[in-house]
Amino acid sequence: MAVGNFMHRVMSYLVNEIIVNGLANSPAFQRFAVRTSKRMEEAANIAAQKKREIAQKVKELSEELESRRGH
Repeated sequence: MAVGNFMHRVMSYLVNEIIVNGLANSPAFQRFAVRTSKRMEEAANIAAQKKREIAQKVKELSEELESRRGH
């Protein structure tokens, strides 16, 4: 059992090294990674903006309800 586990770990390490090095040296993968990173950053910025807009609307509605209760 120990020999099989050791062999599995060695094979896993070798495959991982080949894949990681291959992707790290691939211009196509690097372009993909940069585009994906930019899209994720844009999505995060849009989400943050929407969150601010929703918070502002909730605040406005809350203030409106409070002013109606006061009358």
